[in-house]
Amino acid sequence: MPKVSRDKLSAPTIKAAKFEGRDHKLHDGDGLFLHIKQGGRYWRFRFWLGVGPSGKAKERLMSLGVYPKVSLSVARKERDKARVLLAQGIDPVAHRREQEARKKVAGANTFEAVAREWWDDRHRHDATPAHAERNLRRLELYIFPHLGTDPIAEIDSLRLLNALRGLERAGKVPTAHKVKDVCSMVFEYAIVTSRATSNPAKGLGRRALRPEEEKHHPAPESPEQLAQLLRAIDRYGGEPTTMAALQLSALLFPRPGELRSAQWENFDLEAGTWDFSPSKGGRPLLTPLPRQALDILRELRK
Repeated sequence: MPKVSRDKLSAPTIKAAKFEGRDHKLHDGDGLFLHIKQGGRYWRFRFWLGVGPSGKAKERLMSLGVYPKVSLSVARKERDKARVLLAQGIDPVAHRREQEARKKVAGANTFEAVAREWWDDRHRHDATPAHAERNLRRLELYIFPHLGTDPIAEIDSLRLLNALRGLERAGKVPTAHKVKDVCSMVFEYAIVTSRATSNPAKGLGRRALRPEEEKHHPAPESPEQLAQLLRAIDRYGGEPTTMAALQLSALLFPRPGELRSAQWENFDLEAGTWDFSPSKGGRPLLTPLPRQALDILRELRK
């Protein structure tokens, strides 16, 4: 078998090579050459694989990168890798495309990629804007730095628990539970979209983390206690807006966030109505306003 000529070029020769009015090639041997064109210098690997229409071996070209980003030594290594594949009957060009496709799929299936897709396609439409933003921020702060680059199908309950226990050790037990619930929704979305087969957040159950401390806020339990609360609100000496919010809360029973985010254009003081969307989703509500609520709003708007 004739000896294959290799490694004929040197780094100084390649560095000095310039475009001189026409395309030309500098051959290093064993199929590797530098194609010098007006637009740049390109590494190419020439090989033969398969049979063409004439019955002869089919000539193929494989791009190995652009000089000087890809050096002579790196180009030679890439050629040698391609030769190993050819010896096994594998098309190196097709093999590279397959590897790139796998990397692309793997990148799209990381926890962060799936979580952002879930948030953009589902969660931000199902939840209120403020709630959706809070959940995304929780993932960005507490989960992406630990699990963001992991393929979502490879994350098990122990990996998730280790990330959540960092919050637990920092004294953020309620946050740890909220983050776990958000992760559970992401894993459920991954299962539905065939990126995962199980939900490790569900596997943790409720006992894997320390229980949240219950905070009981006493509520009026009798007409006398309610009257005492209303009198205390009337005696409040703070900002007029805060005063109005307390009085309206006692009259309309909205969620605090619904009242905080209320806009004047949602109130029709002539018709006596308040048109708003519930903070936890659902259809818009048209709420009749009693006379006392209208008086408070008119006074506030002066």
